[in-house]
Amino acid sequence: MYILGIETSCDETGVAIYDSSFIEKGEPAHLGLISQALFSQVEMHQEYGGVVPELASRDHVRQILPLIDLCLKDAELRLCDLNTIAYTQGPGLAGALLVGTSIAKSIAYSLNIPAIGIHHLEGHLLSPLLSPNLPAGHIHHLFPFLALLVSGGHTQIMLVKGVGEYELLGETLDDAAGEAFDKTAKLLGLGYPGGPLVSALALKGKPSQIRLPRPLLHSKNLDFSFAGLKTAVLTQVKLSAQLPKSELEQFKADLALDFVNSVVDVLTAKVLQAAKETGCQRLIVAGGVGANQQLRESLNKLAHHPQLPVTTLYPPLNLCTDNGAMIAFAATLQLLKNSSQIDQSLAFNVKPRWTLGN
Repeated sequence: MYILGIETSCDETGVAIYDSSFIEKGEPAHLGLISQALFSQVEMHQEYGGVVPELASRDHVRQILPLIDLCLKDAELRLCDLNTIAYTQGPGLAGALLVGTSIAKSIAYSLNIPAIGIHHLEGHLLSPLLSPNLPAGHIHHLFPFLALLVSGGHTQIMLVKGVGEYELLGETLDDAAGEAFDKTAKLLGLGYPGGPLVSALALKGKPSQIRLPRPLLHSKNLDFSFAGLKTAVLTQVKLSAQLPKSELEQFKADLALDFVNSVVDVLTAKVLQAAKETGCQRLIVAGGVGANQQLRESLNKLAHHPQLPVTTLYPPLNLCTDNGAMIAFAATLQLLKNSSQIDQSLAFNVKPRWTLGN
């Protein structure tokens, strides 16, 4: 069964083809990803300091069909060889979602095959199962696991009991961690997207020079809050106006370092708290911030925790960003679990706001 996955929720146009025969035979899941293509709009949005929804939608229109053709060519398939079309139904930018939905439904209608809407976050939280580091065998032995979804739009901890079985344990009460990275980058005079730039600058910082708050670090729940951290960064930036220019660059690096440390400290503490509350000792990290090296180093240390060691699995770096592979793969797992309960309507039913989990 060949599944075409389409992702157009924000500023990346992603397309991929997944061959379910590999996973059905118990072979490593990553082998089923037979082709993928991605076009990022980052360069276009940089001059605006963030994503412009209308420009994003127009660029999806320009890129989507050539990317589908490229994937088919790489997989040595024809359009008529496809068995299912999967697309991101939400959440995301309404106009961007409509581009992917309209293409998916049109192809499905013309070929008389199903078109399946996938939750964007479900795609992310299942994408680490495509890691080549996983041993051969049925992937369902990995359930249950904790999932840390951390990106520019979301910061959540979930308990994943199986495909389609997601329990929300905690989420951000205001801004996502990735948004805090982008806003901090702007305050420090860096470019967009801010995450990699702030992290790179932090490597030049000196520890213990600045101490920012760790929001909700000691709260009794698993929720997050990063709006106050942004305000603390803004306060430090205003105070830096009194510094001589010769000290300003080092100050920015020191501030970037403690900002990253603050986010990492909170995320790591919440993961450990979730592991203690659920007894689950397997963690999957997904979303763009999941590519952050400092975060990975901190979470990896949990494997050596004396009371409750936690093993962490990440998606390949090229699957941390939005991509079509995660959509095709999530659809594959849904179809293999129970294809009869999947909504295959041809209506353009996008969901810009859509909660995942109970």
